Amino acid sequence: MQIRFCGAARTVTGSCYLLTTEDCQFLVDCGLVQGGNSHDRNRDPFLFDPKKINALFLTHAHLDHSGLIPRLVKEGFTGRIVTTPATADLLNPMLHDSARIQMDDAERASRKAKRAGRENGEPLYTTEDVEKALPLIDRVAYGQVKDAGNGIRCRFADAGHILGSGSLELWLPAIGKERKLVFSGDIGKKGNPIINDPTPETRADMIVMESTYGDRLHKGAEDTSAELAEAVRTTFDAGGNVVIPAFAIGRTQDILYLLNRLVREGKLPKLTVYIDSPLAEKATKAYLGHPELYDDEAKRLIRGGTIGDAITIKFTHSAEESMAINKIKSKAVIVAGSGMCEAGRIRHHLKHNLWRPECSVVIVGFQAQGTLGRKIVDGAKEVVIWGEEIAVKARIWTIGGFSAHADQKELLAWLSALQDHPEVFVTHGEEKAALTFAELVRKQYGFTVQVPKLGEIFER
Repeated sequence: MQIRFCGAARTVTGSCYLLTTEDCQFLVDCGLVQGGNSHDRNRDPFLFDPKKINALFLTHAHLDHSGLIPRLVKEGFTGRIVTTPATADLLNPMLHDSARIQMDDAERASRKAKRAGRENGEPLYTTEDVEKALPLIDRVAYGQVKDAGNGIRCRFADAGHILGSGSLELWLPAIGKERKLVFSGDIGKKGNPIINDPTPETRADMIVMESTYGDRLHKGAEDTSAELAEAVRTTFDAGGNVVIPAFAIGRTQDILYLLNRLVREGKLPKLTVYIDSPLAEKATKAYLGHPELYDDEAKRLIRGGTIGDAITIKFTHSAEESMAINKIKSKAVIVAGSGMCEAGRIRHHLKHNLWRPECSVVIVGFQAQGTLGRKIVDGAKEVVIWGEEIAVKARIWTIGGFSAHADQKELLAWLSALQDHPEVFVTHGEEKAALTFAELVRKQYGFTVQVPKLGEIFER
């Protein structure tokens, strides 16, 4: 068996792993690269021939794990896409939204190219490519063992990251003894709103392990809620708006849930939350459609088909409704994508609020190197949005406890359930985080640990 690390090697985004056996080739995840130079990197040739891939196993719907699937299909992939039912439900609106962004970006670039006398560019993929990908999906519930062909079996365990996220277990045929590989996917932290905690693995011969927060710890849930409440109260008292860049899937639903709880408990006044993301509305409906995946608290609190009974939630459905939000000067909570401020409507709201000292920007998720969100977190005094210099005068709140990822302590705890000594490949973390986490795993558990580089191949 051979494994090649085609993405997320010493970086956080672009998860993609190629496994090759004597009889077949298959992928685990096929995600977009996000951050600096992502446009060019997402157009680089695949490190494999899509036509020769028998199957794709998808751990969850976030674009850094799923966002290149339409391009994979566009270039000849015709195999099955194996994932959980909730991930399949989220994937449909997620990929359509991504395709529209790709097409819009290509149209703008083509207009510029035409004026400059250059050739027009094509989108990375289109909604037509998405439509060709969706019928390839096979749904596999948590705990169900599926025969994936060529002697390979698979099963998903709840990763506790977002709705439908899974750690993937693969059993591969081998001479003398079957071998078990585990891909952690993105592991959630304990106590994530709405969904259950991660299910730990107990046995594996080899693990491909994420390390997004492998070098740091999160604040506790109560401290996180208290800081969010303080951010809203302080900003409203100053007469400003609260702007929250958030992933449409997972983070937006968590924010709504927690704001609703804070208002219900009297820790915040009645408030209106503007969700400026058609994708977030569709994702919220998907969340409401899977109550079987809720934790006990969410089963008690999410009633009547809504995630917010104590707050007013306003979803936007048109560009005009989105632009109307920018006329609101105070006491609005504005949630929009993308979560790293790289695209989408959040840039409009940053343009209109970032320069205002009475406003706040609340960062609630990981910001990859090279992204606009990372520049804001790192203390930039001004940023460029659509060619215009915008002063950073708003207060910036970085609330790490909102992350849907496990922190260093929780990642180590997830590994602690293993009853044997697997070989661990540390991926999906910036280089410092990956190397720090790898050394901790070596010292604490005595496992053999590798930190692959992009394109590196291992024979096992």
